[in-house]
Amino acid sequence: MVQHPSALPGRRCQCPAMLHPVGFLFLRLVLPCLLLRVLGLGSGSRQLMSGCPESCYCSESWDGGLAVRCSNMNLLAVPRDLPNQTRRLYLDYNLLVSVPADSFLGLPLLAELDLSHNRLMQLEPGAFHGLADSLTSLDLSFNLLETMDPEALGELRAQANLTHNPWMCDCRLQVAMPQLQLEPSSLAGVVCNGSEPEDVGARGVPFVLVAADLDLCAALKRTTDVAMLVTMFGWFTMVISYLVYYVRHNREDARRHLEYLKSLPNKQGLTDEVSTLSTMV
Repeated sequence: MVQHPSALPGRRCQCPAMLHPVGFLFLRLVLPCLLLRVLGLGSGSRQLMSGCPESCYCSESWDGGLAVRCSNMNLLAVPRDLPNQTRRLYLDYNLLVSVPADSFLGLPLLAELDLSHNRLMQLEPGAFHGLADSLTSLDLSFNLLETMDPEALGELRAQANLTHNPWMCDCRLQVAMPQLQLEPSSLAGVVCNGSEPEDVGARGVPFVLVAADLDLCAALKRTTDVAMLVTMFGWFTMVISYLVYYVRHNREDARRHLEYLKSLPNKQGLTDEVSTLSTMV
């Protein structure tokens, strides 16, 4: 039986110096650098992940910072302990009803925000405060939003998906919409479920078509002016009616008092008072 040379008596393993020069250089120089690199990246990743909320999963984003996924976690509110390195935040498929002011303050790198498939009915003024310089993508699709307060957007300039919401097309929505850049694929998906004023025939029509043909703010102003005139006319009619009632009531009281005086024994003083009342009535 032929034995391996290293197994023969008196033979030892070759030392690294006897290896091929290229392999030796790899072991001595390249491999330690690779190990240090891997360990360094691992340490940095652990440091980044240490601030991840319990209800979320954090990973490194392809363009730097963190991608924080809090999807489908039955969240009732936006997490308050989000890492300030967050670049992409996914809060879709939760139970959010509103977005309070300053919900994303302290996230200077946030570029993508997904709030789709929630129950959002309100975006409070200042909801996106602090994101004007960083946010480029905002998904609010599949919610319960009816209108949008321009103050909720602030100076936000992001590409937005607003489809599948029961929009009430009104003046506020018409003012707020130009601040956002609707995704081209969603232009026809922002449909009016109703309108204010109601008589503009916007129900079932894409908002972009309604806004192109109508100035909802001017229409609302005309409606408001008409309502104000009707209200003023109602008050004027009420005042006139009260004055007529007041005069008639006083005349009736004077007439009854006159009849009472006439029924009293005839005296000179009473005669003068009766004459005065008769003149008034």
